[in-house]
Amino acid sequence: MLEAWTTLSAIAGVTERIDIGPLVLNVANRDPGTLAVAAATMQEISSGRLNLGLGAGGGPRTPYAREQQALGRAVGRDRDRRALLAETVRVLRAVWADAPGAGVLQTRPNPPIVIGGFGPVMAELAGALADGFNTQAGHPALADLIDRSRRSAGDRPFTVSVFCGDDPRWYRIGSAGRRRIDDLGVDRLIVIVAPPYPVATLRRIASEAGLAQP
Repeated sequence: MLEAWTTLSAIAGVTERIDIGPLVLNVANRDPGTLAVAAATMQEISSGRLNLGLGAGGGPRTPYAREQQALGRAVGRDRDRRALLAETVRVLRAVWADAPGAGVLQTRPNPPIVIGGFGPVMAELAGALADGFNTQAGHPALADLIDRSRRSAGDRPFTVSVFCGDDPRWYRIGSAGRRRIDDLGVDRLIVIVAPPYPVATLRRIASEAGLAQP
């Protein structure tokens, strides 16, 4: 895969309005302190447009483990990977602290942290630690995952996002999928479009989703 921060820097330099950020960064592949400074830098150069998507990575039997293994990093058990994710979030918050002289974000708000996952434990962890939860639009237990994440977040501001491929059943106005995610209170739908990112395709998606086009 392309390196996320390099790619995001290029995108930040040629855009002004859209939010930017990784869908899910595996916290096992980056030192938490370095990640905190990289995110703070991106938040600064993008004028506060970063959404920081994080995840615990996949287990040893998943395709996601190959990237960690290629970097010479161990692939831990589920609870160990979740513990690393929690510690990474703690370090990020500490580096970004608002106390005078304690943090690196002095002119921009802290970027929202969105935790991605597919199961109930990750949904609850996102609600407890992060500013949002992200999962698949077509997840069979989507209603339960959203409910768990929001209950874990309590009364504080919290967003739920879901992602899908270029499939109109999820974003077309009036479609069953669109009605489902609207009824469940999903805040953001992320449509994954493959390179070379044709403008015509993006405009079609925006039109079918009822969004204003650039």
